[in-house]
Amino acid sequence: MDIPPVDAELALAEMQARRAQVVDTNLVPQWFWPAIGGLMLLFVGAVETGIGWVIAVGTIVYTLGLGAVILAVVRKARVQVRFDLLGARGIGAILGFAAGLTALGVGLGFLLEALSAPVPAFLAVIPVALGLTVGGPRLMSYLRGLMLSRPLAGSR
Repeated sequence: MDIPPVDAELALAEMQARRAQVVDTNLVPQWFWPAIGGLMLLFVGAVETGIGWVIAVGTIVYTLGLGAVILAVVRKARVQVRFDLLGARGIGAILGFAAGLTALGVGLGFLLEALSAPVPAFLAVIPVALGLTVGGPRLMSYLRGLMLSRPLAGSR
């Protein structure tokens, strides 16, 4: 039985649209990145005060805020993205993004501490929070393109 080319094209377009819908549903939303960056600033700022009760309140707010942000993202996701859809390049991009921001924050923090800057950890986390806010959506855009570029049939 032969399938007319137009029917095959329509079926393929429908499959691509559904895959894009699944990918878009499971990407981290835009608001996630500044929320995490803001929580980091709050937490590190609280720790830098050196005041016990401020550190305790900052820790509680950070923990509850992080839990709420993660819960909101997990509840939004309807399915889980498989590794073969993300691929080694996608995992590498995620790990590279995290490692780059970590190296930036730790390196800058040590440098500022060596220079006897006031609140070195807080000053060092500012570019990390900005990196999350600006780079996070770019990472998601890259991952979306990567996932949508995979063949529909997968690797066999």
